[in-house]
Amino acid sequence: MDLNTILGYIGALVIGVVLGLIGGGGSILTVPVLVYLLSVNPVTATAYSLFIVGLSTLIGAVQNIKKGLVDFKTAFVFATPALIAVYTTRKYIVPAIPEHIATIANFTITKSFAIMIFFAIIMLLASISMIRNNNKISVEATKVTYNYPLIIAEGIIVGVLTGIVGAGGGFLIIPALVLLAKLPMKKAVATSLLIIAIKSLIGFIGDIQNLDIDWLFLLGFTAISVVGIFIGTYLSNFIDGKKLKKGFGWFVLIMGCYIIYKELTQ
Repeated sequence: MDLNTILGYIGALVIGVVLGLIGGGGSILTVPVLVYLLSVNPVTATAYSLFIVGLSTLIGAVQNIKKGLVDFKTAFVFATPALIAVYTTRKYIVPAIPEHIATIANFTITKSFAIMIFFAIIMLLASISMIRNNNKISVEATKVTYNYPLIIAEGIIVGVLTGIVGAGGGFLIIPALVLLAKLPMKKAVATSLLIIAIKSLIGFIGDIQNLDIDWLFLLGFTAISVVGIFIGTYLSNFIDGKKLKKGFGWFVLIMGCYIIYKELTQ
């Protein structure tokens, strides 16, 4: 086992620890770890990421369901357009992207390059969200209400983004739950985990029909991440996850810039 492989599995543990500590964000490291440390093809990496993200957030969602923090009606309203979009993206749109997209001034834009650059842009947006701390969003409302047209539009956008990059999109979902469904922040965070779990696992089903899945590797990587989640959850009793979130946001920002640099120079 070479150094990169060892670092890759350590990365799996770190992903879980971050998820356990700050309740999200760690999943955005999954694709870079799979691609750059474990040499997984970007398309396959985004598929594996959906499974890892889906299973990891499902564990968090179950814990929140036990605490009575999940609004199931809101989860259903938001998840329906998102899961249709993510399944369609993984089943039809991603496979339809040509391996060779274009050549500009002797620079060839490949499918893998485009996916990684797009992923890096999403990382930059997510990092800004973490650094600015969207938990400060608040609304005054006495009951949950729904802006259906905007919810459907947001669900489609998040579903397509999730389908392309394999990340959960919590930095888009949580503000939408607060602003479009008038959910309190604590319930919005808890409900977002269930939405992310559902759409990620549904998206992965689209991949099963298109890709050869290395189940032994995928289940092993996921198991390590799950162990990390429990470690992170335990550590969260002693460490303030909110303070860590901003620092992690800066780390994600640097990682996003690194991916763009690496893809443009390799």
